[in-house]
Amino acid sequence: MDQRRAEPDRNSITNPVSLYGEFTVTGNRKVRYAVSLSERELIVQRLTSTPVGRNKLVLSLKDCVGCRSYRAEDVADPAAYLAVYLYPLRRRWVSSGGSRQRAEHCFRLEALQDPRANLEEAEKWARAIRERSARQRYLRDGVLMSELSRPCRMMLLVNPQSGKGQALTLYNNHIQRMLNEAGIPHTLVITERQNHARELVREADLSQWDALVIMSGDGLLFEVINGLLERPDWEEAIRTPLGILPGGSGNALAASIHHYSGASPVSSEELLVSCGFLLCKGLVSRMDLVSIHLSSSPRLFSFLSLAWGFVADVDIESEKYRHVGAARFTVGTLIRLASLRVYKGKLAYLPATEDYNNKEGLRNNVTLHCNNQASSLGPASVLCRPSRDSPCENTFHNSCHSNNSLKVRRTESTPSRSATKSLPGPPDSLLLPLDQPLPSDWVVVQEEDFVLMLAMYQSHLAEDLMAAPGATAADGVIHLFYVKAGISRTALLKLFLAMEKGAHLATNCQHLVYTKVRALRLEPYSPKGIITVDGEVVEYGPVQAEVHRGLARLISG
Repeated sequence: MDQRRAEPDRNSITNPVSLYGEFTVTGNRKVRYAVSLSERELIVQRLTSTPVGRNKLVLSLKDCVGCRSYRAEDVADPAAYLAVYLYPLRRRWVSSGGSRQRAEHCFRLEALQDPRANLEEAEKWARAIRERSARQRYLRDGVLMSELSRPCRMMLLVNPQSGKGQALTLYNNHIQRMLNEAGIPHTLVITERQNHARELVREADLSQWDALVIMSGDGLLFEVINGLLERPDWEEAIRTPLGILPGGSGNALAASIHHYSGASPVSSEELLVSCGFLLCKGLVSRMDLVSIHLSSSPRLFSFLSLAWGFVADVDIESEKYRHVGAARFTVGTLIRLASLRVYKGKLAYLPATEDYNNKEGLRNNVTLHCNNQASSLGPASVLCRPSRDSPCENTFHNSCHSNNSLKVRRTESTPSRSATKSLPGPPDSLLLPLDQPLPSDWVVVQEEDFVLMLAMYQSHLAEDLMAAPGATAADGVIHLFYVKAGISRTALLKLFLAMEKGAHLATNCQHLVYTKVRALRLEPYSPKGIITVDGEVVEYGPVQAEVHRGLARLISG
């Protein structure tokens, strides 16, 4: 390789070249390539008399997950090699949009006779590429996200039974290679039973790990979050960055993270590769958690949803079709539509006002360290933003000020009556015990006949269901939906079909109500039924919830 500075080009001021050299590529040592590294790009150009544009390849460092230098196994070969691993977005042949696809570029360096000198030069390039790739930090809604420390020590929990039972195969085919390419050491833990992950993280020495990553459906993350919040040191434990890789049938949080990245919708293995890429980039943001109170069960924490009625029934009744993967929800929806039920109960909520949203935004717009000292994360910080929807109150059809909702009588709340007295985890400031009257500023829905109630705090309910298109990971609100009785099967089916693209709020369905809330309470009247939290069945009966803004840390790229 000839080492010399490149001549200044048109982009030299905004994107100056820092390294230049001439390489051959593996497989064809006769053709030479000029390679230049700038702050944002790796530019590869074949040295030929053909016009420049036809032989120039520009690789964005934003797509790069890793780079390494190495020697060949043949000791007689004095050359060193440079491998660059990227996952650029490429358009699909059939459907619209693009998906990330792996691309490896390998260069051969034999400028010197000394093998060690060649390897040192290749390592200089590899180090420079890694450093510049890491500096391509993303702005998300105008906010700079922090990064995991490097090297990052990950515990990767895999549920081999989730979804179609292919999580381990998907790990071996995709994730293991991606993490190795990114230089991320990880320890694989295969869960053996329900609540195994919950027990493990509750007792683990978290100082050994910089991140906990779950490869499963959403249920395994539910276990991990609740295990962390059951620890005596829960305030530090819950700051451990959490990652999710889709390996189940629902994969709602994985689809939400992909959506937040601004990429076009994908599913199945394309979603896995996208989430693997975001995991390797290692950018960390906040994530809301919701405190859930039941009649007699311990308090739970939820990251995704609280459901009652149609959605909960479909989720649980479709378990028998788990072998078909995400299609189980489609099958379950059609079966439940055939025998549509009405669910009786009392629903109340505390609206999220514009004043609350602005106050929360100001309070959270400070520098926040993503790590605790025990987990040895780097000093990078993340800024937290207010919700991008303002005003926060955004109710469709039957708003909290309509004739179909009533303010309850005034009830003074006092700290001694808090629903979370002496419970582990953060205290709830908005909830009273379930057997006490509601505070005065809550709204009671006048209707008592429902088809469904769905509280969401992420954008997606499943890979192909964008239930809350306006949601973000840390907007500090619960997105509350309910459908009143009287809706036809056809109208309900159209609603769910529109939800695939997040267009259900524009259907003008008079039976659908949507509003943003800070807390809610549901009191079913029937003695039997199904309530789910993050897709998991919980005790049936009265339930209430309160959002805790930005409590957890999410690796979201």
